[in-house]
Amino acid sequence: MSQQATTKEALTFEDFKKEVLNDYKTARTSRECSLLGRKEVLTGKAKFGIFGDGKEVPQLAMAKAFKNGDFRSGYYRDQTFMMAIGALNIQQFFAGLYGHADVTHDPMSGGRQMGGHFATHSLDNNGDWKNLTQQKNSSSDISPTAGQMPRLLGLAQASKIYREFPNADKNQQFSVAGNEVAWGTIGNASTSEGLFFETINAAGVLQVPMVMSVWDDMYGISVHARHQTTKESISEILKGFQKDEDTNGYEVLTVMGWDYPALVDTYAKASHIARTNHVPVLIHVKELTQPQGHSTSGSHERYKSADRLQWESEFDCIVKMRSWMIENNIATAEELDVIDETLKKEVLAGKKAAWEAYLNPIKNDRSLLIDVLTNVATQSANKVFIEKAISDLNATKEPIRKDLLTTARKILRMIIGENGQQLLAQWIQNYIDQIQPSFSSHLFSQSNKKAENIDEVLPTYDENSTDVDARLIIRNNFDKIFETYPETLIFGEDSGNIGDVNQGLEGLQEKYGEMRVADAGIREATILGQGIGMAMRGLRPIAEIQYLDYLLYAIQIMSDDLATVQYRTAGKQKAPLIVRTRGHRLEGIWHSGSPMGMIINAVRGIHVLVPRNMTKAAGFYNTLLQADEPALVIECLNGYRLKEKMPTNIGEFKTPIGVVETIKQGADLTIVSYGSTLRIVEQAAKELLEIGIDVEIIDAQSLLPFDNANNCAKSVQKTNRLLVVDEDVPGGASAYLLQQIVDKQEAYKFLDSKPETLSAKAHRPAYGTDGDYFSKPSAEDVFEKVYAIMHEANPTKYPSLY
Repeated sequence: MSQQATTKEALTFEDFKKEVLNDYKTARTSRECSLLGRKEVLTGKAKFGIFGDGKEVPQLAMAKAFKNGDFRSGYYRDQTFMMAIGALNIQQFFAGLYGHADVTHDPMSGGRQMGGHFATHSLDNNGDWKNLTQQKNSSSDISPTAGQMPRLLGLAQASKIYREFPNADKNQQFSVAGNEVAWGTIGNASTSEGLFFETINAAGVLQVPMVMSVWDDMYGISVHARHQTTKESISEILKGFQKDEDTNGYEVLTVMGWDYPALVDTYAKASHIARTNHVPVLIHVKELTQPQGHSTSGSHERYKSADRLQWESEFDCIVKMRSWMIENNIATAEELDVIDETLKKEVLAGKKAAWEAYLNPIKNDRSLLIDVLTNVATQSANKVFIEKAISDLNATKEPIRKDLLTTARKILRMIIGENGQQLLAQWIQNYIDQIQPSFSSHLFSQSNKKAENIDEVLPTYDENSTDVDARLIIRNNFDKIFETYPETLIFGEDSGNIGDVNQGLEGLQEKYGEMRVADAGIREATILGQGIGMAMRGLRPIAEIQYLDYLLYAIQIMSDDLATVQYRTAGKQKAPLIVRTRGHRLEGIWHSGSPMGMIINAVRGIHVLVPRNMTKAAGFYNTLLQADEPALVIECLNGYRLKEKMPTNIGEFKTPIGVVETIKQGADLTIVSYGSTLRIVEQAAKELLEIGIDVEIIDAQSLLPFDNANNCAKSVQKTNRLLVVDEDVPGGASAYLLQQIVDKQEAYKFLDSKPETLSAKAHRPAYGTDGDYFSKPSAEDVFEKVYAIMHEANPTKYPSLY
């Protein structure tokens, strides 16, 4: 049912009639899916439902203006649009509702997201890019309200970049002269979120081809617009964004959501403005309805008046479209009634097909399990109990996989030591191995470009290599990156004109231009969003957050969007964004830069890299540009002016990901740390050596992933003692590292002393040098912690200090 923008003048009346009837059929199909979908939830076949009923007609108009190469970044009510562009059919709609964990049945997310979360496939089965200019594209939805907005900004900005730098699209698979539009959708209540306003402002500044639709049904769940929006109208309060002849800004359009011809005209106009002139457009679609209420978890009759419900019945967009069609002799009421009845049967058939496709494989697995259990029962002293479990399993009309495994694992306990134990245990293990990837794959890339597959390349030096300020290594490496990769660009607060606050980009804007080395406003969430959207369209952006502490403004976007892109699409989309920041500064509440535990536990799905110096950091950037995964690189804030030797192979050396480095061999105790704290550890190690304590120091280098080769455990096997040191709060990243080493790597087997951590205090670091000393670990703290461990092991040789 794919539609292209067209004018009525280009059509005969018969062609026009056919097109309108096709639109009506799409709208009615979508509505029937919503109505039947709600019933499936209420009968227990599906867990939760949130549907697009009431928004059908404006989504038809949007689909007409949506072209190949365009991208959508929307929310969970856009099912009619997805159907209209040919990206969603009836059976797929219900497969998503049932959570069918197979991307061939639920192409939106392979059962990983609830229904209503839509996506198209940007990648082939090898994880390589498809030609995105030859298909209509939808970035994968997320549930957090307004969370789709920052990504939308980047999707639109990519067209601006490609128009200016066509060489960035080396294989001509991402853009045609930058003519693509990014289309956003949002409910009116969610425009109250800060992410909406931040994105609207940034798009107006950047002048990107973005069309933002606000579906306005006057409510946010049960809360009326008067509690949501000043003047109860988003278009009214955004009038100040209206573009004038000599200013940047928006075109702000309003249209009634039930007026089919006006909607078609409005969306055609918006498409032309954004596509041709790269001017953003906001379309306020008013007077929409929500016939079934917000979701299946409640009834809108509880909070809407009888008058409002009556109005919604009369102004339902499909009802109004139907009346318009009859009035304009496009179809008779009787003809439309026939269409309605036919579509009801089609939706019912699609629903049944989806349910059978979901249920039948589980029933087949149940049969296989029952065969195993029957065999086991004949040899078991608990035969009666096993046969009862078999009977109960057989009686379950609509089993789920949990039912099978729960039964099998409980029976396994009954037959410990019996002949059937191995047979059943093998079935359970095989079944988990078979099914678990359907729910757990693609947290990170599974392609041959996986970051951990990139081999290390050491920096090289010759007799002419001199000690320089470390910032020059970063700067020269970025220079080489921008020269080598035309698809790369960097942007952030103070990144452009002054070359970042630590001069790591000095002179590069002048060399590569204001679009590739760009300043950005103070708006961390949309800086991240720019990066996500551009990375989803084949560019290799580096989004710079000035200090690690400022990442908190964007942590929700990193956690809910960037970290989950590959996972929530079952490997069908990717966003290999590099986030650059700096941290581990030793003084001050707001620039201490070490909230690592919070970060690593929020961004699983993103590599978190903590280089101890600028050479290591530069190597990480070189590695990541060969990979297809997102990463956060945290440079040492107090390391830019320290001296490092300039490598001769700038742009070529690579720091491996998931690999620790032993930077000092030792025999008595293993210390694991990272970042700037290592300099404190190294100082303490020298002082410990003076009294005969020889520690081994390991630089973690990357926290996600951490030490894939288990080298920390191998070190503990040699030293038999372990101390983890960092500047995070107690129980933060140090606790994570301890768990990885002692639990996951099983280093507990080799310990002769209690494994210990040394972290900062629970409060934020106080200002000044004394504030730092009493807030974060010092060299003396490390010395005394190690000494105390050695005292406990050998009190005669190391008598107590206190």
